[in-house]
Formats: sequence, C-alpha cells, structure tokens
Amino acid sequence: MKSVVSGLLAAVVLGVGLSSSALAGDAALGEKVFKKCNACHVVDKEKHKTGPHLVNVIGRTAGTAEGYKKYSKAMKNSGIVWDDETLNGYLEKPKKYLKGTRMAFAGLKKEEDRANVIAYLKQYSN
Repeated sequence: MKSVVSGLLAAVVLGVGLSSSALAGDAALGEKVFKKCNACHVVDKEKHKTGPHLVNVIGRTAGTAEGYKKYSKAMKNSGIVWDDETLNGYLEKPKKYLKGTRMAFAGLKKEEDRANVIAYLKQYSN
C-alpha cells in the first residue's frame, strides 16, 4: 500500500513538473504556431493589420494599442492586463474568455502551443 501511495505521489509531482515546464514555453516553436495568428497580427513592427500589433503586448492593458481603432467594447472595457495567465486563457478560447471580443480565431487547444506562443510574444515585449 505504501508503495502505491508513493508511486501516485511521484506521478502527481512529475505531472506538476511537466505542466510547469510546458508553461515555460519555447519561443522557436511559438514562432511556428504564431503562423496561425499572423494573418491578423504582427510582432516585429508597430503596424496594425486586421488585429492590433502585438509588440509589447506583455504588460499592456487590453484594448490600448496606440492607433488601433477596431477594438470591441468588451475588449476596451475589460481591464485585462496581458500576462502569461490572461494570454493563456484568451488564446485557449477567445470568445469564451472575453464575451463580445471581435477576434474570430477559435483558439489554441494545446496548452503547449499556447505556452510556446506566449514565449514567442515575450521576445517582442519589454
């Protein structure tokens, strides 16, 4: 019995460790995943496309990219500050995370993909 409990405890600890490292993300892999986003967003210059640029998105309040005029009321009034947690939730299911958002993208189902995209975005944020 003791070995079963120890084994379960080790599995839980290992699972938490894997989850934490997955959340760390890999920017190089994130660049590949970001290709799903670049039809509407850019990160390498402060130029808007269909969606706002994502330069310095980490730490920015949602709905405040200078010069972008097409934010939904929901986004402008959300008070969200983009960080690992808020981006992860939004990127998973944008319309569920923020009712009324204009973002048409369905989301990134895989936690690893979201973590990698966030790591990629961090390269373009102060």
